[in-house]
Amino acid sequence: MRHALLIMLAGSLMAGCAHVTGGVSFTPSGNPLDGLAQLKAGESKRSSSCDVNWENGNGDARPIAPGGTIVVAHLEGPGVIEHIWNTIASEERGYSRLLVLRMYWDGEEKPSVEVPIGDFFGMGHGVDQPLQSLPITVTSEGRGRNCYWPMPFGKSVKITVTNEGRKPVGALYWYIDWRKLPSLPKDTAYLHAMYRQEHPAVMGKNYLIADIEGRGHYVGTLLNVRQLTASWWGEGDDFWFIDGEKEPSLRGTGSEDYLCDGWGLRQMSTPYYGAPLMQGYDPFAKTTAYRWHITDPVSFNTSLRLEIEHKGVTFNPDGSVKSGFEERPDDFSSVAFWYQIEPHKPYPAMAPAYERLYQDWSRMTEAESLLSVAKASKGGLQKQDGIGSGGAQLFWTPAEEGQSLEITFEVSEDANYEMILVLTKSWDYGIAQIEVDGTPLGNPVDLYGASIAQMEQTFGTGLLKAGKHELRFVNRGKNKDSKGFFVGFDGMLLTAKK
Repeated sequence: MRHALLIMLAGSLMAGCAHVTGGVSFTPSGNPLDGLAQLKAGESKRSSSCDVNWENGNGDARPIAPGGTIVVAHLEGPGVIEHIWNTIASEERGYSRLLVLRMYWDGEEKPSVEVPIGDFFGMGHGVDQPLQSLPITVTSEGRGRNCYWPMPFGKSVKITVTNEGRKPVGALYWYIDWRKLPSLPKDTAYLHAMYRQEHPAVMGKNYLIADIEGRGHYVGTLLNVRQLTASWWGEGDDFWFIDGEKEPSLRGTGSEDYLCDGWGLRQMSTPYYGAPLMQGYDPFAKTTAYRWHITDPVSFNTSLRLEIEHKGVTFNPDGSVKSGFEERPDDFSSVAFWYQIEPHKPYPAMAPAYERLYQDWSRMTEAESLLSVAKASKGGLQKQDGIGSGGAQLFWTPAEEGQSLEITFEVSEDANYEMILVLTKSWDYGIAQIEVDGTPLGNPVDLYGASIAQMEQTFGTGLLKAGKHELRFVNRGKNKDSKGFFVGFDGMLLTAKK
């Protein structure tokens, strides 16, 4: 499918059901590699971050200072971008929401693509998480980002990355593989992508995903939700208003239905839809889901408006269920992907950088600083250098199930708190039940991973009185693939919820 789309945009896929060469007819068989034996017109090109001293150098990345912008490609057309890859080294948590990717077609002043880099590559919330789909695939625990959306351009394209964070990006590596062509087919449409957010979603009106003017077709939605109350958020229907309709001609039956799943969502990735991040139904749980309209693009001649309701389960003050279908003020954000004939309607200003995140990570307590107030019932306990956001983590090495680690922490005021623990996953890590003052927070957390990576676990603590409290990790065994019971703790962020 990727190949067929690229050939179509390059003008080398013949109209009709068969491709005829030298009197021989090739009828498509359904194989996604169909047509690969037919040679493509044009010249293969690449813009990359390789060392300018390509024969002997290995400085194959570029840093980006806070507030800085780098141009990763400035290409002269006609041509089509066929593949983009990147990976990033940054010490700032949430960096993938703080780096903004912009694309300018044919010398336009306002970008047609303006999206935080993580969201453009299929993962929201400023977290790193792998996924596998047809136009977007991310590996290396969320750090190896690949895009296969075909991106034709007639005259030129400029692609930039801006660091809107407070810390420098140590290294941005990239490949942009493209094909220079003799010409583009008439009425070739260009890729557009726009980010939106409401933190929280505005009560009394639907969440707006896309508001487009012009002619084109819609090809994909990335939807991110951080729920602020428990239970199911996704009963909201999707509504599509095409070419100025007063009533939507496309109407949905529920958020998980639009996202092609059913009876809720579960963590998965498929070529056309998925939820690569699905943390469950507790308060502060995060979901990222995608729906690619590759086989069923939504066409429009003059305009398209896509809305989705933010409805689900609500509760009475006593905790009983109030409704299964009522508005909820959860945090919503999204990316709309579409192709259209230029020019496009100007985009509204993006939310400021740190409003795209949910927390002020500069307030995080590094776990290794808590070593003096930590005590393990059994097993070694030490600062481990080389892992974690501060260059180290608190490393506990229990030898069997049932052993525990207690850490004393303090809060300055009576409040309900949002607690985020930054934990490490690795091949010899165990399963931990996390408690505060003896009360379990959610289900046990499996810390096994085939390679070292970090994960965030978010909990609501309930009311904590000002003063000292105890954070406890209880070992509950290990994943069948794990070689040990260890726990790596990188940091803790507490935010009072008033």
